[in-house]
This record gives sequence, structure tokens and C-alpha cells, in this order.
Amino acid sequence: MTEPLVRPKRKNPLKRTRLPLSPQGTRSRTAHGLTAAAAEGRFALQTCLDCGAVVYPPRDACPSCLSARLPFRDVANGGTLLAETTVQTSTDPYFRERMPWRVGAVKLDAGPIVVAHLHGDVVESGRVRLEFKLDRSGSAVAIALPEKDTQNMADDPHLREMTCDPKFRRVLITDGRSVVGQAMAKTFSDAGAGIVFVGLANVWKPFPGLDTLRKIERVEIIPLDITDTESVTEQAEQNGARIDIVVNTAEHVRAGGIVGRHGMTIAREEMDIRYFGLLRLAQAFGPVLRSRGADGVNSATAFVNLLSVHALMNWPEFGSYSAAEAACLSAAQCMRAELRPGGVKVVNVMFGPLDTEWFQTVPPPKVTPAALANAVIRALKQGVEDVFVGDVAEDVRARLAVNPKALEREMAG
Repeated sequence: MTEPLVRPKRKNPLKRTRLPLSPQGTRSRTAHGLTAAAAEGRFALQTCLDCGAVVYPPRDACPSCLSARLPFRDVANGGTLLAETTVQTSTDPYFRERMPWRVGAVKLDAGPIVVAHLHGDVVESGRVRLEFKLDRSGSAVAIALPEKDTQNMADDPHLREMTCDPKFRRVLITDGRSVVGQAMAKTFSDAGAGIVFVGLANVWKPFPGLDTLRKIERVEIIPLDITDTESVTEQAEQNGARIDIVVNTAEHVRAGGIVGRHGMTIAREEMDIRYFGLLRLAQAFGPVLRSRGADGVNSATAFVNLLSVHALMNWPEFGSYSAAEAACLSAAQCMRAELRPGGVKVVNVMFGPLDTEWFQTVPPPKVTPAALANAVIRALKQGVEDVFVGDVAEDVRARLAVNPKALEREMAG
């Protein structure tokens, strides 16, 4: 049974910080179908459209009938652990620092045999479930987990290397004035975060929920204004080395399109808070996060972006807001490439209209702040990169995959 994780001791500031290493991450273009599935927390393998064979490892042609029609489809992830071994030494620098490491062969109910990393609670000849996770190189790897959850399962060191579980980690929530920021603070505290730093611009200015925010266990309120480069830089210098997860909850939601809106004031505010605010955070905290990817239990692990799903497809009713969100999505993809060498994941959480005052004229379904916060925690525990929260977000995602032009026309209508 997995030993429970112990709250880490305070790090000795004079002790050397290990440089983050990454496992070998080269994959073929076809194999990145597994990466796409792992990024969304799905278990998908190639399935031949002609003979029905489930194929692994990824190939360009079916080994049974040589058909080239091999799309990735979600399949059952149950199986049996046929054999296992424990690697005691390795020539790879990443694994050499983490020995011993268990691996084994899993016979899937769907057909293929997969060589996978093993969770500490799985046993030979026992039933397991296989999941694809993104390792620290950003590539998909298979890990065999117990068929049913076990006690302290998330504390397994192999699994924790591939996820961003907030337990005992220190979190920065950039804006505590919004109801979303307040819900995030409560949810991260309940999830076992070591410290939850909550940023507030104009700390002296009261707002609804301030007293409740102060009463949340392990919450520490700090001055942070993401529209002020000096404020962001100062916080990065003071607390950057103590923060393992950054959650950008800053928002600026205003109705209106492009042609019908007069003046540039609101558009500048949208870009300053959302896009330029994200850039300030990335430039101030990104280098520290990237350098602390190998601090063990204390390692930096994730940068979470909360994005409207209309970053993918503009919603003319909130057209300028959607354009700012699209800019943030593009910036997040660049950040993902730049932070990957440190093993830090950039998690994009895309949601539909929220149940807040700024979307009060929008009909249901909507996403509550608490549901959005819980989705962020689940995403970090699963180690995924892309999350869609709520019925609207799921619907936009599905329709984009089928017919983007039809969705564009429907949104305009």
C-alpha cells in the first residue's frame, strides 16, 4: 500500500537546487495521437476501420490488414498485469535520479500488450487500469494503476511525477476579488495545498467575500496587481521561489462586439488585464517555475490559465472579450513550449458562460465558480493540459471537430 505523503520540511536556502531533467520525449507524428488523448485525460488507441483491430504501438498501417485507416478512438482501459520488473539503474539521467523504477507488460482487454510504468499498488497477475499521462517532456506514457482506487493512491511517487497534485504544494491565485478567485482559494485549501497566496489589487479596498476569504485555512493575502509590472515583479522576487502552482483568475468580461463598440477604452482594458496581465505573470514567475522543476515534493509543477471556450470560436455578443481570450490561448501555447524544459505544465481550462453577474443576461446552462474550481483540481490531479468545463464548452468543442464553419454561422445567429 502506498505510504502517505509527508508534509515536506522547509527547504534549506543554502542547499543546491537540482536542475530539472526530462525523460526522452521524441515521438513520431502518428504517436502524438496518444499525446492528444493524454492531454485531455482520455485513453485512446488506433482502431482499424477495415478489420476492427486495436493497434499499439501507433503505426501508419494496420499490422493485420495493412489498411491506412487507423484513427484514434477511445477504448476500454482495463487489463491484466502479465509480468513486471524493477529497474535498479539507468543510463538515462532523468531516471537515474529516480531509481528504482517499476515497469511491466499489461495485456489489455481490447487486445494489445502495452509496456507501462507501474503504480506501487499494482501486483503481478492482478487487474489494472491503464492510463496515458503526460510525462515531464510533455509526451504521452502509459501507467498501470490499480483497478480500484486505493488509500493514498495519489501519493505514489511515480504517479506524482506525472501529475500536478496540489497536496502540500504552494499556490498563487492572482485575483481574489472575483467570485471565481474566492472559490479557487477555498477549493485549493480543501485539496491540501500547503499555502494559498491570494493576490489583491488595492488591498485597502473592501469587497464582498473579503472576510470569508481571510477565514479560509492556509490562505495568505498578498498585494498583487497584474496590470502593474512593478507589482508583479515584486511578488515574484518575494514569493516566486515559494510558489509551485500559479492560477490566473484575472477576468475582464464586457458585452459587445467590434464594429458596434465606440472607442478603444474597454478593448485596452481587456487586453491589459487578460493578455498583458498573462505576459507579466509569465515573464515574472515563468523563469523561477522552470528552474524549480526538480525540487521533489516542493517542485514547481503547473501554470493554470482560465479561458473562455470562445477563445476557440468568437462569440459576437462578447466579440471583443472573445478576441482577448484568443490572444491568451495563443500566448499559453507559447508558454507551454517554454516551460516544458522545466517539467512545468501549462493547463488551459476552458469554460462556457459563468454563473456570475457579468453573464447574468445569458441563459443557462452556466458554470458555477465552485464547479470551475473543482474542475481545476481534477485537472491537476490527472496531469492533463486541456480541460473543457460545462455543457457549452463541451458542445463548442464537439461541433468544432465536426464543422467549424457551421458553428461560426450559428454563433453569429
